[in-house]
Amino acid sequence: MATVLVVDDEPRIARLVADYLQQAGFRVVEAGDGNKALEEFRQHQPDLIVLDLGLPGLDGLDVIRKIRTSSDVPIIILSARADETDRVVGLELGADDYVVKPFGGRELVARVRALLRRVEAVGADDVHHAGSVTVDIPKMRVLVDDAEVDLTPTEFHLLATMISQPGRVFTRGQLLDAVHGVSFESYERAVDAHVKNIRRKLGSKPGRPHYVLTVHGVGYKFADD
Repeated sequence: MATVLVVDDEPRIARLVADYLQQAGFRVVEAGDGNKALEEFRQHQPDLIVLDLGLPGLDGLDVIRKIRTSSDVPIIILSARADETDRVVGLELGADDYVVKPFGGRELVARVRALLRRVEAVGADDVHHAGSVTVDIPKMRVLVDDAEVDLTPTEFHLLATMISQPGRVFTRGQLLDAVHGVSFESYERAVDAHVKNIRRKLGSKPGRPHYVLTVHGVGYKFADD
C-alpha cells in the first residue's frame, strides 16, 4: 500500500483529497502547513506528495525546495488557475505534475497512479548512450561524463523517451502521453518547465548548447549527432 502525503491548509480540501485516495487504496498522511509537511515527510517517508502551494508560513514552493535537497519523491502540485506562474515555478523547482483546482477526484487518482507506475516501471535491457549521456532505464539512473545526475521521475521519463529515439521530433502532447499515459492539452506548458530542468542538469558543451533541442512550432528532440 503506497503512502501519500497530502498537504493543504484548507481542511475541507485536504479531507476530500484524502477520501479520494483512501477509496483508491492508498494510505494517507495529512499536513496543514509547510513546516508540518516537512515533519510528516521525514517521519513517514511517503511514496508521493500532493502539495498545495498556498500554505501558511512555509509555502509550497519552499517545501519543494527543501525536499529536493534530499529526495526525488514524486510531487504533484495542487493549485488554483490564477497561480499559473507559481505552478510553472514549482515544476522548475522539481515538482513532477500539477492538478488545477477545482479538480476531479478520478483525475487526481489517475495522476497519482500514473506517477507511481512511472517510478516503479523498469525495462529489460534499456540502456541508452548518446555523447557523454547515459540513461539506464532499469536502474533509473542518468550519467553525464560518468557522474550521476539527479532527475525527478517525470524528468527521467521525458529524457528516456527522447533519447530512445534520437532525432525524432516529439510534440508536447506526445511527450505527455509517454509519461502520463494520456495527453492533457492544458498541461503542455509543463513540458517546457521539465525540459528546462533537464537541460540545466545535463549541462552544456561547446558547439552544442543542449542535448535536448527545440523544434520551433512542434516540440522537442534529442540531438541525433
